[in-house]
Amino acid sequence: MSEALSQVRVTGIERDDPRELYCDLLKKTLTRYLFGETWMPYHPRSGTVHAAIYRRGKRLLHQRGFELVLRYPFEPEARAQGRDWPPQAETMVGLRRLDNLQQCVVDVLERGVPGDVIETGVWRGGSVIFMRAVLRAYGAADRTVWVADSFRGLPEPDPSRTADVEDALWRERFLAVSLDEVKRNFRRYGMLDDGVRFLQGWFADTLPAAPVEKLAVIRLDGDLYDSTMVALRSLYPKLSVGGYVIVDDYHAVRGCKEAVDDFRAEHGITDELHQVDWTCRYWQRTG
Repeated sequence: MSEALSQVRVTGIERDDPRELYCDLLKKTLTRYLFGETWMPYHPRSGTVHAAIYRRGKRLLHQRGFELVLRYPFEPEARAQGRDWPPQAETMVGLRRLDNLQQCVVDVLERGVPGDVIETGVWRGGSVIFMRAVLRAYGAADRTVWVADSFRGLPEPDPSRTADVEDALWRERFLAVSLDEVKRNFRRYGMLDDGVRFLQGWFADTLPAAPVEKLAVIRLDGDLYDSTMVALRSLYPKLSVGGYVIVDDYHAVRGCKEAVDDFRAEHGITDELHQVDWTCRYWQRTG
């Protein structure tokens, strides 16, 4: 366990505890860390000449049972740190961030911090699938897992958000995953049950009026300034004291960091921001 992760203490859990072994195996499966990946589908950036050419030939290839793929250089350390975009894995957050997520969820269970758990921006659903699995493994099936996403990628940012415009993440088709695909992934792991609820749409349309009463863990992965800010403004008032806010892309995405810093300054939040890995940060609400 890294020094950063050790700041969340979980009492009474041994490394050979079956729950810990199950969670460890699931983390390495959801990330494909166990298996590695050597090929990835070819997805040219939309609007390019390559995309136009590929569109013409893709149907013919599929009709003949072929798909155009690229060789993928799998690197275990990059996957553990969440530094790549995996071709097949259900999550790109890596092992270290899943370690942190498990420890935060187990910690609120051990201390009886009330509330559900939520992720805003779920991609293929790996992190929320993992949260559901942790809750089941630790006998807390009564807590709801909220899955918030547009399920069609990121919104085009306001032109005034210079960092978000320059990062151009809304142009990445790879980040657009449908609700049906996320549900299929939940079913693959046996985690699609009545304790999972989906909030489909842009965060500005879904989160302010979401029927969420109380939260114990908030995981933010909306990348953009406005997506991160609306999630914080809508959900933080519902976070129980002792609960956690986890910010996936605090260091990697400029708009995300700006939104978190602005929100914390506006509300006088001085709870320490702890480092999980090269980009992820979290804090525990103390008041």
